[in-house]
Amino acid sequence: MKFGINTYLFSSPFTNESVSFFPKFKEWGFDFVEIAVEEPSNIDAKYVRTVLDDNELECRSVCAATGPGRDLRGTRKEQVTSLEYVQTLIDIAPILGSQLVAGPVYSSVGRADLVPDDKKEKQWKTVVKNLRILADYAGERNVKLALEPLNRYETDFINTCEQVLKLIADVGSDALMVHLDSFHMNLEEKDPALAIKMAGSKLALLHASGSDRGTPGGDQINWDRIFAALDNINYQGDIVIESFTPDVKVIAKAASIWRQVEPSKEAIAVDGLRFLRGLAI
Repeated sequence: MKFGINTYLFSSPFTNESVSFFPKFKEWGFDFVEIAVEEPSNIDAKYVRTVLDDNELECRSVCAATGPGRDLRGTRKEQVTSLEYVQTLIDIAPILGSQLVAGPVYSSVGRADLVPDDKKEKQWKTVVKNLRILADYAGERNVKLALEPLNRYETDFINTCEQVLKLIADVGSDALMVHLDSFHMNLEEKDPALAIKMAGSKLALLHASGSDRGTPGGDQINWDRIFAALDNINYQGDIVIESFTPDVKVIAKAASIWRQVEPSKEAIAVDGLRFLRGLAI
């Protein structure tokens, strides 16, 4: 397994100037960077790749940011906007050195409503139709799309591993994979370890975050069972620390980070990486 850091912890939106964090990421011992590309026009992907190479780092996953206006089950305009955005990420990923685009690309984050079954079914069919377009586009470029379940406060659409596996099965494409997150699983899964086993070979990415969105290991998540489950499925994928602090204002609001849960961003990165590597031995 390789260990990465999501850029949300240090910068949002990610721009060409954000590469200034790369030397620190390397110094702290990370194998790679997961770049959250909120606005593709903010970066020169070839330049970012050069700086990654200069620091002996990889970008192994590109994190999608599906905020308002990007919604595969929204208005026709929102669907088109989202399709075009994700397709752009699929184009950018290989330039950065990645073959994976991950995140909750199926819907706008924060859209959470109790809707009648018939309306939910219509939304489901719309998302399946749009994901088939994206899966075909990704497959032609040798890129995988990893779909991430979110907690109930961030979406009403996909909350569990079982749901995301059903969505992938209905789309019917090998280009679609599963992206699980310890924070969301802690809220939604009866047993996060069983969810990992359920994902099995479809698991392409694991986000590691404390139960309070803080440092992995300094929380109530049963990390021993998480890693035992990863070992059970012979997981060879990546683990990314994705935590947040109030310092990055845009993400703090989106993730409801109202207080400083850890001493610093560096503490989350350094202490979290040390803890996770210790479990992987």
